[in-house]
Amino acid sequence: MKKYLSLVTFTHTIFAMPFAFIGFFLAVTTTKAHFEWQKLVLMLFCMVLARNSAMAFNRYLDRDIDAKNPRTSLRDIPAGRISPAAALTFTLINCALFIITTWFINPLCFYLSPVALLVVLGYSATKRFTALCHLVLGLGLSLAPVGAYLVVSGAFALLPVFFSLSVLGWVSGFDIIYALQDEDFDRNEKLHSIPAYLGKVNALRLSTLLHVFSAAFIITPVFFIPHDFGWSYYIGIAFFCAMLIYQHRLVKPNDLSRVNFAFMTTNGIASVVFAAFFLLDRVLTAHGAVLGIHL
Repeated sequence: MKKYLSLVTFTHTIFAMPFAFIGFFLAVTTTKAHFEWQKLVLMLFCMVLARNSAMAFNRYLDRDIDAKNPRTSLRDIPAGRISPAAALTFTLINCALFIITTWFINPLCFYLSPVALLVVLGYSATKRFTALCHLVLGLGLSLAPVGAYLVVSGAFALLPVFFSLSVLGWVSGFDIIYALQDEDFDRNEKLHSIPAYLGKVNALRLSTLLHVFSAAFIITPVFFIPHDFGWSYYIGIAFFCAMLIYQHRLVKPNDLSRVNFAFMTTNGIASVVFAAFFLLDRVLTAHGAVLGIHL
């Protein structure tokens, strides 16, 4: 189990999972749907299974590339801790369990489950033909808020899309920062990435633009339903935006020593704290509605 947790880098679940909670409780508090523990547990299973599938398939498909790259040569498959066949089997099992789990949620989630898997698994191949691979990764993680919303409501709505667009810009931006480490390797191996295509300086500029895009859509729900958000959500917005700014202060074109800190620690804290303030806002809003006041 420890080897498979390492294979899928389970700690990176911290990026998308908080936004899944946001989508779930957004539906609970803005629609006529009621909170159900069963749906929450099924949503969590889907998140874990989809991510396991995506990461295991990525490690399987990139095993030869990872073996050549000094930064990734010690990953589980190149290092021989897990065989390619075992990684592929693990991927297929998680895909099957994901689809089965959606069957118990609602018909819409079940029908869309192959589409979701196509997106999150398809990312692994994109670096071979397009520098927009970072956006595809962002798209995969951006399914979390909308998907969790569908678990509760069983219907599409505009509001969770704002959070998904924010995740799209946020993840794409920080993945470009992370890819700065492999600029030379990607170029030499004829792999496609924004840093290899644009160089470090312009890649960081594009990452900044994507994070501005992310911040804009974190703020947008306030204008969509202005009376449904309170002070705690505004604090969450301020903190999330501050962490976006902070990670860009950590990484410079001529100094990549803090890329891993910016990638993992900064973004992990940003998502968890923002989600915590969002959930606090939902609790206070629901409490205020019961009392007949706005908090």
